[in-house]
Amino acid sequence: MPTINIMYMKKLLIIPFCAMTLSSLAQKNEESDEKKTIPFNKWSVEVNIGQNKATKPYTAGYYSSDPSKYFNFSDVNHFDVGVRYMFSNKFGLKFDFGSDEVANQSGSGSLPFEVKQYRIALQGIANLGRIMAFETFTNRFNLLGHAGIQVSQLTPQMGVNKDITEDNGGIIVGLTPQLRINKWLALTGDFSVLSNVRQHFNWDGSYSDTDNNLSGMMYNTSLGLTAYLGKKEKHADWYIETDKLKEMKSEDKEARRRLDDIEAMLSDVDKDGVADYLDSENNTPNGVAVDSKGRYIDTNRNGVPDELERTSKDGKDGLSTTIVSKEDAIKSLIEKGFVNIFYDVNQDNPNVGSTNNVYYIIQFLRKYPEAKAKLIGFADVRGNEGKNKDLSQRRAKKLYNIITASGIHADRVSIVGEGVDNTYPADTKIGLDLARRVSIILE
Repeated sequence: MPTINIMYMKKLLIIPFCAMTLSSLAQKNEESDEKKTIPFNKWSVEVNIGQNKATKPYTAGYYSSDPSKYFNFSDVNHFDVGVRYMFSNKFGLKFDFGSDEVANQSGSGSLPFEVKQYRIALQGIANLGRIMAFETFTNRFNLLGHAGIQVSQLTPQMGVNKDITEDNGGIIVGLTPQLRINKWLALTGDFSVLSNVRQHFNWDGSYSDTDNNLSGMMYNTSLGLTAYLGKKEKHADWYIETDKLKEMKSEDKEARRRLDDIEAMLSDVDKDGVADYLDSENNTPNGVAVDSKGRYIDTNRNGVPDELERTSKDGKDGLSTTIVSKEDAIKSLIEKGFVNIFYDVNQDNPNVGSTNNVYYIIQFLRKYPEAKAKLIGFADVRGNEGKNKDLSQRRAKKLYNIITASGIHADRVSIVGEGVDNTYPADTKIGLDLARRVSIILE
């Protein structure tokens, strides 16, 4: 029975430990990727099987293939599995485990021998297809380069050194062509060169007669599959910048559509100064005064705008030729408290729908230079009392600044901040909207 090599067992324990660590990192990275909205998947799992060719060192009379033949093919004697993480669509890191069996081929003329080698490796990955812009001529074929460090254990399976295990280490480099099957799977080929910088056994399982520190070399050729993990449309292997440009163009189209919608909302079909999305009547007569909802002024509710309605009888047709002016109609509205300036939540500048009313107030004060106005600010019930008092004061003050900046003397305008207005229902949006206002009182 072969003895158990304690160091061998310790090194084998590195494999599940690394796998657990990578699994934990994968879970954390997926959570981080969701927050950062990474546009591609980063994790993949790789499985490969193939052949190895150990080239040196050998004792005289031993070789793994017939030296008289240019091409030699052995049975399947190489296997590896790995986990890969890509930091970007060009560079990444791979951890993998591999096993190799080296033995004389039947008919090669070599003396019989057999050794087994197990290795683990940590390698950097370069996505050569993205670096060299393969996307300009293909989106199915790709090429990865890999290189890193490896540690291994070599154990003869026959002869005087049977079951004696030695530890080796060195480097590994290789190329991996890829053929994309679908967005989750790729067919791969791999050619790798493994070099042990410190090796005591020859590949035939014997000790070197001339040098205790040998330089071993092995070639691996294999085929395999790569499975991509994640929820994104593409893995980093196949993600290109034009994909990002397409996403940006798609976002631009959506932004343009929204801008078009906003532009359509802000259009004013009847030219009454009220945007269509706020206008309850898109067909008011040209030049007629309207309120903040685009409705013409009709105080007696007879369906005729006050500005166009005749006001007294002339003895003939029952109508006079005197027409109420727009300014008089606005004056009537202001005096009756129908003109108010409204505000969005936590804002002290009038909202879009109130611009027309601000204009009316300024024009009224210009028309009637003897008139004075008191601006009374209000806030809705949300927030604490102190902040609402301050907000109502600021709303009145901002409106005061607009009016006085328009040429109205400051002595004609005064302000009051009343704070919360409880006269409207606080459990409805319209009630809250009505409470956020500045009312105008003529003095």
